[in-house]
Amino acid sequence: MISALALSPSLDVTYEVEELSGIQRPLSVHKVAGGKALNAARAAATLGARVAAVAVLGGGAGHDVAAGARADGVDLHVVPGDPTRSCVSVFSRADGRLTEIYEHAVPVSVSAVSAALDAAVRLARSRPGWWLLSGGLPASASGVGEIVRRLRGAGVRVAVDTHGEPLRDAVAGGPGAAPDLVKVNRAEAGVLVGGDAPVPDLLAAVRERTGGLVVITDGADGAWGTDGDRVLRTTLDGHTGGFPVGSGDSFLGGLLVALDRGDDLAAALALATATGTANAQVPGAAVLDADLARRLAGRVTVSG
Repeated sequence: MISALALSPSLDVTYEVEELSGIQRPLSVHKVAGGKALNAARAAATLGARVAAVAVLGGGAGHDVAAGARADGVDLHVVPGDPTRSCVSVFSRADGRLTEIYEHAVPVSVSAVSAALDAAVRLARSRPGWWLLSGGLPASASGVGEIVRRLRGAGVRVAVDTHGEPLRDAVAGGPGAAPDLVKVNRAEAGVLVGGDAPVPDLLAAVRERTGGLVVITDGADGAWGTDGDRVLRTTLDGHTGGFPVGSGDSFLGGLLVALDRGDDLAAALALATATGTANAQVPGAAVLDADLARRLAGRVTVSG
C-alpha cells in the first residue's frame, strides 16, 4: 500500500488556450487535487495501487481538492486548515509554451501540522508499505527528519522528494534514521552535497548520507538509481510530450507502485520513467493513461 502526507496541497488548474494574448476562451480546463504529494498519490492510484493520504485542507478550494482526490481513488483523511491555495498552468497551442502561476503556500498552524502527523502515524500502523513526503514544508512543521522518524517508528518505509533545508533535515540522522528512499533531481542533489558532479558521484554521495535507495532524475538525460550494489540509468527516447507539469510526481508514484509490489530497482525505474513520460502527453498534473505507462515501461532502456 502507498500513502501520502500532504501538508501543502493545492487545487491545480490547467487551461489550454490558442495563444497567450488578449482575451482567451479555454479550449480545455483540467482541475485536479494538487500539490506534489497528492499528484504522486493520484499517479499511483491510476496505476492500480491502493492509496491513502492525509491532507490539510480548507475553504472552497480545499473542498474541491478533497472531492477530486477521492474521485481519483485516494482514501483521503482531511485535517481542517486555512483555505487551500490554487496553482494555475496555461498552455499555449500556438507555440507550445507553458506559463505557471503558483500562489504562495498557505500558512499551516502548528496544531494542524501536529494533527496531520498524528493522523498519519495512526494510519501508518494499519497500512504497511510506503509513505511519501513530497514538496516543501510549512514553516510551522518541526522538520522532515522528525516526520520520517515517527512514520518509520510506525513500521512503514518512507520516501522523500524535497529539496533545500527540508532535504538536509531529512537525511541529517544518517543511515538508520534517514528515509528509505530519497528521490531528487540533479540540481537538488548537487545542493545537498555541495556542488554538481557526475550523476553516479551524486548518487554515491547522497547514499552515504542515507544508506537507502537513491534516485536522481536528470531531465531529458533520464534517471539514475542505486541500492548500494549497483548503479542503474534509464532512458526513453521519442516521447517528450508537451505537458511536463507533474511528471516528477508521476515518476515518484510509478516508482513506489513498483517497489511496493516487490519489483527490483531496474523494473521500478522503468515504470517510473514511463509514468513520468505518460504524464507529459496530456494536460493536467499527474493525469495519465495507465495503459500507455505500462506499454512505455517495456520500451525504457535500463543500463548499468
